Amino acid sequence: MVEFLSDSQALAAGTATVGWLSRKSLRQPGSHGFYRFFVWEAILGLLVLNRDFFDSDPSSPGVQVAFLLLLLSIVLALSGLITLYRRGKPSQGRDEQSFYAFEKTTQLVSSGIFGYIRHPMYSSLLALAWGTYLLNPDLIGTLLVGLASLFLWLTATTDEKECLAYFGSAYAEYAQRTKRFIPFLF
Repeated sequence: MVEFLSDSQALAAGTATVGWLSRKSLRQPGSHGFYRFFVWEAILGLLVLNRDFFDSDPSSPGVQVAFLLLLLSIVLALSGLITLYRRGKPSQGRDEQSFYAFEKTTQLVSSGIFGYIRHPMYSSLLALAWGTYLLNPDLIGTLLVGLASLFLWLTATTDEKECLAYFGSAYAEYAQRTKRFIPFLF
């Protein structure tokens, strides 16, 4: 693979980008976006650590599983975003300063992919983290994928508290009938 940036340059550039995208959330420790920043940082670390392995032999079983997870990541992210835009009625009038525009939904979305899991975009990040890790599992990668998973859990549980505060009992009922990350399992 042709490297345009060294690992440290790629990590610095990625961190600067993620920091800028997360600037409002980082001013609100305890918000779901605050924890999501650390997810993105761990995934960035995995991407930089394993970037040479994206050129790995595609016939290897580990690489096949990794690429299936990476493909799943894209499908989950797109499905979640499209469903939120179509059914969530995002509004800039919603006052959460640290939320991205697509997160400022005014309607509880409980259909489409959200009928099976509450957090398809966080599931997408989970698949991205584990898919990238499986390209070349090692000790540092294990630490990073563990941190990404832990911070995704913190992000999701915090997001659920925020949704419960905004949507009330309708969200509580919705949470009872859906799983957090993996349909029918978890």
